[in-house]
Amino acid sequence: MTLPQVTLNDGVTIPQLGFGVFQVPPEETQIAVTHALEAGYRAIDTAARYRNEAGVGAALAASELGTDEVFVTTKLANDDQGYDSTLAAFDASATALGRDVVDLYLIHWPCPKRGEAANSWRAISELKEAGRIRSIGVSNFLPHHIQQLLDAGLPLPAVNQIEVHPYLQQREVREFNAARGIATEAYSPLGQGRVLADPVITAIAERLGRSPAQVVLRWHLQLGNIVIPKSVTPERVKENIAVFDFELTDADIDQINGLERGDRTGFHPDEFNGFPEDFAKKA
Repeated sequence: MTLPQVTLNDGVTIPQLGFGVFQVPPEETQIAVTHALEAGYRAIDTAARYRNEAGVGAALAASELGTDEVFVTTKLANDDQGYDSTLAAFDASATALGRDVVDLYLIHWPCPKRGEAANSWRAISELKEAGRIRSIGVSNFLPHHIQQLLDAGLPLPAVNQIEVHPYLQQREVREFNAARGIATEAYSPLGQGRVLADPVITAIAERLGRSPAQVVLRWHLQLGNIVIPKSVTPERVKENIAVFDFELTDADIDQINGLERGDRTGFHPDEFNGFPEDFAKKA
């Protein structure tokens, strides 16, 4: 299988569809990633906060794939924001992954109350210049968070990974990204399953003889998003990558675009700072 590639603003290419391991228990991660690699995925997305980087690294080491054949993304934990702590955190992540060079490294959240995003971004930029990271980006950043980095004279991110699905389409953020050549990468692309029973989605799926998840993933791809679905069920892992042999019509796209509800499954980037009270608030 040849996966479509997205060329980032630094010239690096990334598979448009990858495999995410958010909420995959550390002890199950190696098996899940192994299944994904066997199914044809060539991009894996993890984070220090997920506590499963070592499982990703073990699966990659056990595979017969070279380091240039699998695109690996990980993210800086909120507690590690800051110049020196970012450098140390990156080394720890790279060691856990078994990689001298990480393909994409992201600031996981802007954490505005911490006030360390610019210092972290400066450290990450230097790691890229040193050849330790191929591409650098951010996650959960709204336009004003990115603008703050640019106003500080810091480099443009290559990627902004945000929650996007039919019930939370984030058009303003995606338009901001596109206008500056920043790729939008969609996490929780299925709304953590919330969108799969929507009558609009199920009707399109029934007409096409596809699953609701395949319809939603196809919607992402046709919008131009990079997308990282997650599943630990081998059948669904295979199903989620089998989305390159059909297309949605313009009418299908318009119908799905009409499902916007502002239904965020995670934290709001302006309110989440990675402190214990934030988790309590969400719960």
